[in-house]
Amino acid sequence: MPAFADPPSPTGNLSVLFVCMGNICRSPTAEGVFRRLVQEAGLAHKVFVDSAGTHDYHVGSPPDLRAQAAARRRGYDLSNLRGRQFGFDDCLRFDYVIAMDRGNYNRILSHCNAGAGGNIRLFMEFAPGRPEHEVPDPYSGGAQGFEYVLDLIEDASRGLLEDVVKRLKAAGAA
Repeated sequence: MPAFADPPSPTGNLSVLFVCMGNICRSPTAEGVFRRLVQEAGLAHKVFVDSAGTHDYHVGSPPDLRAQAAARRRGYDLSNLRGRQFGFDDCLRFDYVIAMDRGNYNRILSHCNAGAGGNIRLFMEFAPGRPEHEVPDPYSGGAQGFEYVLDLIEDASRGLLEDVVKRLKAAGAA
């Protein structure tokens, strides 16, 4: 997983962090899906993508094998990703901090000061055509849950990419 040493550049580069509880199911899946969309849009040099977990359960672990299998069936490779824990500095380093569900959203807010609150969002806000407000955790369920999560992540990723492109254009960077 690439390291991110500096805060976002004032030249218009943007950074996106996906956050779930353990960083082995939802957030690495979102990282893989969104990273590919960014690459396909020709913006890989402008948008940094990462993921983290609010808990330290799986630091250093690869994504869940079921998440990897579901992603692989749709052409996404998550095998090189490794879990890491969300930290206070992430609040300041990332332009978008995207929570998969309300519980993790609240945990993120508790780590960040009020000034960073504007960059913290629920992922499904970027898929307004869907009735779901959260991406459910598929960890305790079967393979179908991972497919459903991928459906949600793909939809929300397209909306997030639109938002990122608008911000880049507004900054004169797209």
